[in-house]
Amino acid sequence: MEKLDLLEQIAIVTGAGKGLGWAIAQRLAQDGANVVIAEIDQQRGEEKARAIQEMKREALAIPTDVTQWADVDNMAKRVMAKFKRIDILVNNAGILGPYHPVMEYPEDDWDRVIAVHLKGTFLCCKAVLPIMKEQRRGKVVNMASVAGKEGNANMAPYAAAKAGIIGLTKTLGKEMAPYNVRVNCISPALIETDMAKEMTPDQRALLTSKIPMGRLGKPEEVAAVVKFLASDESSFVTGQCYDISGGRSVY
Repeated sequence: MEKLDLLEQIAIVTGAGKGLGWAIAQRLAQDGANVVIAEIDQQRGEEKARAIQEMKREALAIPTDVTQWADVDNMAKRVMAKFKRIDILVNNAGILGPYHPVMEYPEDDWDRVIAVHLKGTFLCCKAVLPIMKEQRRGKVVNMASVAGKEGNANMAPYAAAKAGIIGLTKTLGKEMAPYNVRVNCISPALIETDMAKEMTPDQRALLTSKIPMGRLGKPEEVAAVVKFLASDESSFVTGQCYDISGGRSVY
């Protein structure tokens, strides 16, 4: 049900061309936000921006590689040129990487997974937080994972990056609190997305078996928690990690 409590707010969602990012972008638009699709795949980003416009919201697709400062800095400047402010940043862009034990993990693959998740989140915060500080208002939601709390065998860089995002979020929550900028993260268990489909059947079955509710999460369930953290209903919440795990992690 549309609540429209984000009416006319400007939201950036990285990696919003598919999966969780797209579900989040849709939910924010449903509740009134204008959405920037910061997506490395330009064609996919433009398609999603048109879909947001069909929802009677403004949308802007900006091709963005979150691992490159020039791309991220340009993205933030383009958003400001068009909208004059940034109210919400959702750092969602991510990749799984290959499955290997640590002893066999290729260095290049390690670097890529860490760069997309952890460096990408850092760079986007570095670009946007000065704007939010100047506004004295803003909400950042970072995408972590239960893998960052519990680890997943054969997914070391993914788990390490997500653990880093949790630590970065807690730090930024403290740094930005005096400026009325709230920074939180969410840690989903396995969710029904394209990323889950990329897993081997054995890996998917293993991760599903760890969820007490006995099913995968739905993208819209994640998007609902992101929307809560992006809204004024969470006005006294910062530096927190919200689990969306069907009971897998409870701390």
